[in-house]
Amino acid sequence: MESGFHHYNTGRQIPLHIASSLACWYNGLEISSARLHPAVSTNPYFMFYAVATESGEMVFTWTDDQGGVATQTAKIEVT
Repeated sequence: MESGFHHYNTGRQIPLHIASSLACWYNGLEISSARLHPAVSTNPYFMFYAVATESGEMVFTWTDDQGGVATQTAKIEVT
């Protein structure tokens, strides 16, 4: 997350580069999503509640304003 207000040591401005969305999927069903804007903290903390009724997989996907995508997967086991 870069606000676009900072500068390199050379004085040149560091361009805006922020996460623009976050989505969470559980067994292929989107259960949470957020659109992010430049006013969001550099290290935002997100919390939401979900009830796991069956074992499966949670997939978290972040997209940035330059088209980059990062994904993290977590396996959930319901016993």
